[in-house]
Amino acid sequence: MTSNIYRHAIIGTGRPRGSEGATGFGMAHPHYVGFKATGRTELAAIADIDEGHSRAFLADYGENAPTYRDYRDMLRAEKPDILSITVWPHLHAELTIAACEAGVRAIHCEKPMAMTWSDAKAMKAAADANGTILTFNHQRRFLEPIEIAANMVREGELGELQRIEAQCNDLFDTGTHWIDMMQYFNQDCPVEWVIGQIDNREDRRIFGALCEDQSICHYKWTNGVRGLLVTGFEAKWDCSFRLTGTLGTVELLYTRPTLRVRLQGDSDWRPIETAEGLHDGVSIDRACADLVRALDEPGYQPMLGVHNAIRHTELIFAFFYSSMYRGRVELPLKYEGNAHLDMVARGVMGPGRGA
Repeated sequence: MTSNIYRHAIIGTGRPRGSEGATGFGMAHPHYVGFKATGRTELAAIADIDEGHSRAFLADYGENAPTYRDYRDMLRAEKPDILSITVWPHLHAELTIAACEAGVRAIHCEKPMAMTWSDAKAMKAAADANGTILTFNHQRRFLEPIEIAANMVREGELGELQRIEAQCNDLFDTGTHWIDMMQYFNQDCPVEWVIGQIDNREDRRIFGALCEDQSICHYKWTNGVRGLLVTGFEAKWDCSFRLTGTLGTVELLYTRPTLRVRLQGDSDWRPIETAEGLHDGVSIDRACADLVRALDEPGYQPMLGVHNAIRHTELIFAFFYSSMYRGRVELPLKYEGNAHLDMVARGVMGPGRGA
């Protein structure tokens, strides 16, 4: 068993969620805690354009690591093994590509991947070219209810899987988790085509990224399973996910019990008790441990690796493009940009454009 201690660096500390000066979730904090919990990392350095954030971060954890305002200086001087990128989405591509080219061995980046499809592909290309382990924090795959539902599919308890339906707040921020989990339920099968429509009437931004107000997204995996995701305005129904097979259905709920099933022979829904829900923070600790495992075991594919993230990211940009193109889009997606932003820039979508 290896006992290497890996040098962990962070770009973008911020303040913890709910604290004075916080502008987001402060994801650097759970990243730090998660990697520290493995017992296999030491904080090598942090980079933040706000030196006050850097000092506060070190004080929070009793650390004495060097701080930098320019992440490039940090990468050159410190040569970390592991890098957490916990800044807003519009910076993900630039920082990830630079870190890959600087020789960082493993990167754990916040979601969503990038602001355009071309940038997302460039991030994967940089990781592949430099042998970098690149993961994204779609940590919910590690939660007990998600794993139970995925195992029910894998073990055939639902029979032949037919449909996966889901609802959430939006495509680009929350949806990156939800589509990733839908991929996981269907064993990361490739998607054949998508068709979707989005509506955007407000300037609603999450971590600086514009998000639609409503969408409906339908698609087909190459194994014949159909997916349906609705988001935003009046999307709420009584479950977060519904997986339907030839022998029954499993639903994942926002409330406890999180799981319920109705199989052949069941006269009503049957709850499955779980210790965890859909939002438990322990999933980030497991994601960090999985990345450390990938460093320890050459050839191991981490659960949250870019090979999985790129697939559901393509779906998000394909749904945007389908809305602009007004038709079905076959994959792989050829449109390089972000059709949502492009429609807003052209004035065909955005504030004041309600029907």
